[in-house]
Amino acid sequence: MGLFLLDYGAGNVQSLANSLSKLGHTFEWILSPADFHKATAIGAFETAVENLKKKGLLEPLKEYVQSGKPYFGICIGMQVLFQSSEESPNFYGLGIVPTTIDLFDNLDKTVPHMGWNSADLVQTQDVEPAFYYFVHSYCAKYSPTDRPDAASWAYTTTQYGGEIFISSVRKGNVFGTQFHPEKSGAAGLALIDNWLRTSEVERSAAISKPETFRTPPTLSLRLKDNLSKRIIACMDVRSDDDGNMVVTKGDQYDVREKVPSGSSMQIKIGGAVRNLGKPVTLASKYYAAGADEICLLNITSFRHSPLQDQPMLAVVRAAAECVFVPLTIGGGIKDTVDPDGTKRSALEVASAYFRAGADKVSIGSDAVYAAEKLLASGQTHGDGTSSIETIAHAYGRQAVVVSVDPRRVYVDTATYDGPHQDELVHGSPESALESDRGRTWWYACTVSGGRETRSISVCQLACAVEALGAGEILVNSIDRDGTGLGFDAGLLRLVKGCVKVPVVASSGAGSKEHFVEVFEQTGVEAALAAGIFHRGEVDIGEVKECLTRNNVKVRTHVA
Repeated sequence: MGLFLLDYGAGNVQSLANSLSKLGHTFEWILSPADFHKATAIGAFETAVENLKKKGLLEPLKEYVQSGKPYFGICIGMQVLFQSSEESPNFYGLGIVPTTIDLFDNLDKTVPHMGWNSADLVQTQDVEPAFYYFVHSYCAKYSPTDRPDAASWAYTTTQYGGEIFISSVRKGNVFGTQFHPEKSGAAGLALIDNWLRTSEVERSAAISKPETFRTPPTLSLRLKDNLSKRIIACMDVRSDDDGNMVVTKGDQYDVREKVPSGSSMQIKIGGAVRNLGKPVTLASKYYAAGADEICLLNITSFRHSPLQDQPMLAVVRAAAECVFVPLTIGGGIKDTVDPDGTKRSALEVASAYFRAGADKVSIGSDAVYAAEKLLASGQTHGDGTSSIETIAHAYGRQAVVVSVDPRRVYVDTATYDGPHQDELVHGSPESALESDRGRTWWYACTVSGGRETRSISVCQLACAVEALGAGEILVNSIDRDGTGLGFDAGLLRLVKGCVKVPVVASSGAGSKEHFVEVFEQTGVEAALAAGIFHRGEVDIGEVKECLTRNNVKVRTHVA
């Protein structure tokens, strides 16, 4: 008898497995209905419920939970306890918690709800709330008046915009969290460890006091929610000339050191690949320093055959074992053909990364082609075949990041009558780039690392990929990359004005003050940097201290 994990087949369960190993807990996997009879504790809509049904595990799971044995469900593992979800009206959950899961409104906020937010104990108002990592579009609305039976399950609630939802449920030996404790750093690891080390008798006794948890009060809305801005450390990963995986940095794909004049090195290959450190070592360092997310971008030649890229998959596995915040993996997430002619779908590629420990995948050029196809069709929705759609359908839109690489196209305002007049940006006399002062431009999207410019604009692309199912948009600026002059606020404001999904700022950070400026001037949800962190010019802790001094809300607790 012991701890068992149930993989419902639609998420990154490897992250939870890594967390349990980190905490010293041993476990087994639920492989068949018979395994439920051996388990004493389990940790885990359409895809999840459908997969459980196919494996013959849905009814045994319901019987297990109703038996009073310990159950710990995370994200969908919590939502499956409810009756049904608006996400998949034709599929029903376990019905343990008597209410439904509904879509967030996006009237005053972006959806998905993505980032670090507080989980407030329902009745214990004098306890400082803990912050955990959330990533979801659907939630259980908290309403003691309209849904008293469901509210009686609420252990913590969280506010996002003008809505309060149940962020964890607890009754008897059943515990479920909407947030991801396995991706919430030290606070999340402590929550998992405490629950597992508490005996069944102690859990039942603690939750059986009706004055503590059974009669939640009506909470008044805060003026603002506690969602914090995210700081993301990004690493370009490739193999060096000896086959070792290293973190590098350069202008697009130019990542080799300059060859000194008169050098005997072969001119055709240039200098050595710029080596800024080992990817797993740096990922662990940034996690310890307080990074809210880690991004690994695969820029090796293997990305053209990612399922055969064992070195990069090994990097992801190793990083996931020591980094307990979200991991985003990019590079080669598209339909591919192996050297032997075997066709591989984007979903297969993404699934390989998710099984290795990734939480989100980043799609670049392939997203541009999908957006162009959608615009050419004249439809408002895709045909379901793009990499964005297939991955979002299986893993949820929150698992799909679209990375865009726009470049400025300068025009003469007196004569320009092109299709992007509503997207024109005018350089101010105080522009950071002297060449932009008094000039006008729009942003054209690029593919192949910025080497090919397309006619589709950044606004057209952003709207199209949102319609296809992207859950987040990462905005790089080719014009600002490597300049250290700060983020491109004009570009970011354009994208923010087009979509209702979270936006991540990238390219141009040269100081900690630039992070303050981008959050104050654009309203983006996150900011990403690479070179300044790798070279030690700015520390993540210094960035967060600067943001806090300037009243920008960030997660200050580190691993």
